[in-house]
Amino acid sequence: VTLSTTAKDSPGEESRNYGLIYSGIYNSNSGVNNLNQFIAAEKITKDINPTYGSIQKLYAGWGRNGSLIAFCEDRALNILANKDVLYNADGNTNLTSTNNVLGAATPYAGEYGISKNPESFASDAYRIYFTDKVRGAVVRLSQDGLTAISDHGMKDWFRDNLKLNQFLFGSFDDKKDEYNITLNQTTENQAKTVSFKEDVKGWVSFKSFTPENAISCANEYYTFLNGNVWKHHSETEDRNTFYKGHPSNGFVPSSINV
Repeated sequence: VTLSTTAKDSPGEESRNYGLIYSGIYNSNSGVNNLNQFIAAEKITKDINPTYGSIQKLYAGWGRNGSLIAFCEDRALNILANKDVLYNADGNTNLTSTNNVLGAATPYAGEYGISKNPESFASDAYRIYFTDKVRGAVVRLSQDGLTAISDHGMKDWFRDNLKLNQFLFGSFDDKKDEYNITLNQTTENQAKTVSFKEDVKGWVSFKSFTPENAISCANEYYTFLNGNVWKHHSETEDRNTFYKGHPSNGFVPSSINV
């Protein structure tokens, strides 16, 4: 009889593609910092269904009663934080208990995930935007669930072009209230940025700037190219001119396709 043994023959790195692990608590008010403690005797893991694919991104915003949103390759999940749900025999929720750090993981309605492009993620208030390259769709997650916004007049275009790109960079322009998605490869052999606007529920423009990344800060929109930061929507600069002085960019005339 073996009375004592090690949990593993040899230590090593383990990739948890389908689960989460969490540490001890952190409380700045009381000076408690147990972020470096992972006590194996306690329940410190949360596993999800591997059929959803690997977890690509976690998001804890929105203030959805403290829920955690996990974006997997094939589904988006809502994971209760600091609570769990008890169900009746008929499947309806009964009450919540508060003894779990991470509770029930419920998939949002809709067969969409973030594939392997977490860089396409962008959020604005209660809306989240991302791409599903495998299904050729651009998706919005809001209070009414998942919606394929690429179906608004651009379904075939995204289906043909998303699959050509390894990286799909998404960002939200707070000043113009637009979700921008940048594709470095298209069927026209030209990099493009496409903008979606909620008030018209459609894709309003192709744009000639193709940044490496982008961010909104203090109601201003900034993009990054070759390590430099560029501010957009400046009233002192010429219209249709991006990254002035950069050899691959500059003035591009406007055009309309009916």
